[in-house]
Amino acid sequence: MALYYDDKPHRPERAQQIWLILIGKAANKQLMTYKELAEILGYKGSGVFADTLDHIACYCIQNNLPGLTCLVVNEETGVPGGGIPVADPEAERMKVFSNQWYKLFPPSPSELKEAYDTCKR
Repeated sequence: MALYYDDKPHRPERAQQIWLILIGKAANKQLMTYKELAEILGYKGSGVFADTLDHIACYCIQNNLPGLTCLVVNEETGVPGGGIPVADPEAERMKVFSNQWYKLFPPSPSELKEAYDTCKR
């Protein structure tokens, strides 16, 4: 039976979905806006990603991976939001674009949650 997301937060599961979207963008050397990401996921607005993207950011930091979340940018400024832990987004994007993401097993929701919980302590 197919399961659907409801209105309750499923941040680790959504983070896993976003991971898969972002590694596709990385393979194609593309950025995406928060608005585009919101539309893909069926969200009504784009200001809802802080905690969900933090799951991915924490996982990348803890596993010495380039900051995958730097591919999501503000539509007007073209840069990641202030909460994305990247000092030089352009340099980090080059690392993200050159990483071999499809050689990695995608993190599970529980691995993403553990990384987030550890990072936020």
